[in-house]
Amino acid sequence: MSRIVQLTATRRSLVTPMLFSALDSGLQAHLIRISRAREFADGQIIQQRGDKADGFWLIEHGAVRVGQFLPDGEFRAVALLGPGDSYGELAVFSGKPRIVDALSRGESRLRLIAAKPFLDALGNYPASSRALLGALSEQLQDTLSILAGLRRGTNPERLAGLLATMAGEAPGPAGVTITQQELADLLGVTRATANAALRELQQRRLVERGYGTIRIPDRDALAAHAMG
Repeated sequence: MSRIVQLTATRRSLVTPMLFSALDSGLQAHLIRISRAREFADGQIIQQRGDKADGFWLIEHGAVRVGQFLPDGEFRAVALLGPGDSYGELAVFSGKPRIVDALSRGESRLRLIAAKPFLDALGNYPASSRALLGALSEQLQDTLSILAGLRRGTNPERLAGLLATMAGEAPGPAGVTITQQELADLLGVTRATANAALRELQQRRLVERGYGTIRIPDRDALAAHAMG
């Protein structure tokens, strides 16, 4: 029986740890308690590049596409995030305007963790400060690794690496819920190019395509193909 991989804290397009998850559980509970929940419709803008970083977002329900709007109005996603994920913390720490746009993928519910209460409370949790440094270091290392992987190999190999990452490391078949346009955005190619790469992986029997879902019979074989 295959696992259907939704966009959750451990099954998303990015495998780096979210900073909120590194915080002490008591601090997490406190921040959630004083935060404000907001609901968004499918495609609704959650934040825009250039906005003041007045806090960061914690996803409670649904999924979020993070990326940037291009000059022609097209949205180019760079990450897909799901329940339990957080984003926007780096803008809070830097005190600079946001550099990414974010759109709701389907209906979603998020909490805005205000910047000042977060930074004030963090001072009372020194262990969380150290944990954040560790999570930031891992994020940077993983981001550099992902960038290096996306710059080498053929498009099918790059796609294989992306899908293997999203499938996680658990043994057995898995499924990734994602559209072809989202795959194209994450790879930085056209939808036609992503579809051709996906078709090649299917011909090699490394993936099976369904409606909005890509089934992966053998994650290790897919990861091996990504290495070229």
